[in-house]
Amino acid sequence: MLEPDKLKAAGEAVKEGATKAAENSAALSMKVIDHAEENTRQAFAALRAAAKAGGITDLMKVQSDYVRDQGTRSMAQVREIGEMIASFGREAMSGLSGKKDEPKA
Repeated sequence: MLEPDKLKAAGEAVKEGATKAAENSAALSMKVIDHAEENTRQAFAALRAAAKAGGITDLMKVQSDYVRDQGTRSMAQVREIGEMIASFGREAMSGLSGKKDEPKA
């Protein structure tokens, strides 16, 4: 049977873990919203440029530039989200082991 002090410490650890998980979830959600907002801004900018295009060649360039830029932006966004999730995982694992990660410079 667990001693009261150990039981209390375990409860505090669970509470701290749940709080950190909620904070991480909120940070991840905000980052996804930021990405969606940026993607929407870029899509409208491309639509405006397409509406102003002087001909089919200009229109094709606008479309090509948008697709290329969106692909680059999407890869960067996926990388950023992946890094956040990996960081959250490292934090969670260090919390379970009792070790704290050293801050990165």
